[in-house]
Amino acid sequence: MSVVSRRSLVTGLLFAPAIISSPASASTRVAAPVQMTSGSIIVINRQRKLYFALGDGSALSYNVAVGRLGKQWLGTRTIVGKFVRPAWSPPAEIRRDNPRLPAVIPSGSPSNPMGERAMTLSDSEYAIHGTNQPGSIGRFASYGCVRMHNHDVIDLYDRVWIGAAVTMLP
Repeated sequence: MSVVSRRSLVTGLLFAPAIISSPASASTRVAAPVQMTSGSIIVINRQRKLYFALGDGSALSYNVAVGRLGKQWLGTRTIVGKFVRPAWSPPAEIRRDNPRLPAVIPSGSPSNPMGERAMTLSDSEYAIHGTNQPGSIGRFASYGCVRMHNHDVIDLYDRVWIGAAVTMLP
């Protein structure tokens, strides 16, 4: 679970020099795994994959990290916020597990787990976001958020809109 600080909305320069030189997106165009509406997102926990529907029966597939055992959720939510290099306020559950965490980790801090972009989900503290722990991608690693490589979350962020459906499947 992650909370994006509303103070984190950044204007102006969107890409740091390190991001400009990042590798191209690791997404792959595939047949959609289930019937999907154009612009919607499906995350399949067991596959640790996120699919973005292109509208022609195909989808972009991204490798992701998902919630660890006991931290996964199922169902549909919507994208309610989009943030560039957000600050992060750890939710109570995460602070309980790690009481030394500060109340807010600022944007751009190497210890900020949100990465280059975050898209917050309705009725929750969850988000689809980048990561400062790229080795966690492909694992059951989070408190329920969907983690992506920073270059992939930038690609997805540019494609998705506020109100897009996000469905989490087992």
